[in-house]
Amino acid sequence: MVAMAERVDEVLRAGTAPNFHGLVVMRGGEVVLERYGAGPDHRLGQDLGHVVFDRDTLHDLRSVSKSVVGLLYGIALGEGLVPDPGEGLVRQFTEYPDLVADPERTHLTIEHALTMTLGLEWNEDAPYTSPANSEIAMELAPDRHRYVLERPVVEEAGRRWLYCGGATALLGAVIARGAGRPLAEYAETALFRPLGIGDFGWTKGDDGLESAAAGLRLRPLDLAAVGQLVLDGGRDIVPGQWIKEMLTPRIVIEGEFRYGYQWYVGTGERRQYEGIGNGGQRLLAVPEEDLVVAVTAGEYDQDMVSATTLLDAVLGR
Repeated sequence: MVAMAERVDEVLRAGTAPNFHGLVVMRGGEVVLERYGAGPDHRLGQDLGHVVFDRDTLHDLRSVSKSVVGLLYGIALGEGLVPDPGEGLVRQFTEYPDLVADPERTHLTIEHALTMTLGLEWNEDAPYTSPANSEIAMELAPDRHRYVLERPVVEEAGRRWLYCGGATALLGAVIARGAGRPLAEYAETALFRPLGIGDFGWTKGDDGLESAAAGLRLRPLDLAAVGQLVLDGGRDIVPGQWIKEMLTPRIVIEGEFRYGYQWYVGTGERRQYEGIGNGGQRLLAVPEEDLVVAVTAGEYDQDMVSATTLLDAVLGR
């Protein structure tokens, strides 16, 4: 642990993680390293100015939110609130009878949303400040769920991974509808409170719905606790079988990089599970080392240099 701390502190002294905001490392279920920084920050869509971070400061998780939604789906499934992943996706949205009846869409399943293999037209390559980005267009649409479901079908579902915040928006809606309450309320009672997490935020769109794909805000300490929950097999909070299903590599992204159910899975020499978010938000769990690393940073719409550098220092790479 001393060597790890020395490597991390050298990175911070050298300024090679210039937009670092927070770092928490857990090993064996215990916090072994904590560091915090300062700098400009944003809540989704809102400039927060210069922020001095400490262990009590909430931070945007951006797309690490998706991985938390993956956990929430498993909890709701265990409670009988949501359908099995193999069930039809569009039929969960009966308010769109034209889409439910569309033969091009009847084969779509919830699992296709969980694995981001919907086969629908979607592009998040543009900056997240531009309506050319499909997630931003979704947020600007009068009905986010219809916007996703009516995207043109461009390929067979289940064949290719395509990054899609809209898939997570649909999952968030299925969870909220099954639970009979807003996604954030369900998350609080089903996941956060049992984990001892008392303070969190979930940014909403103009329609009053939580941004399931990118809006969650947690302390780095609490983000690390989520990672530890995964390493612990879900404990009595998330069904253990769901943890196994969620982390099973299901679709190739590139090389040894795979995707499970809203989680990235590294299948190389060292198996690892990750949630990754814009700006350098990272949650890494390495089961063979009983290691969890949570990083927050302010490199929104930039290369994630700070997070990558700090993870390399923690892992000794």
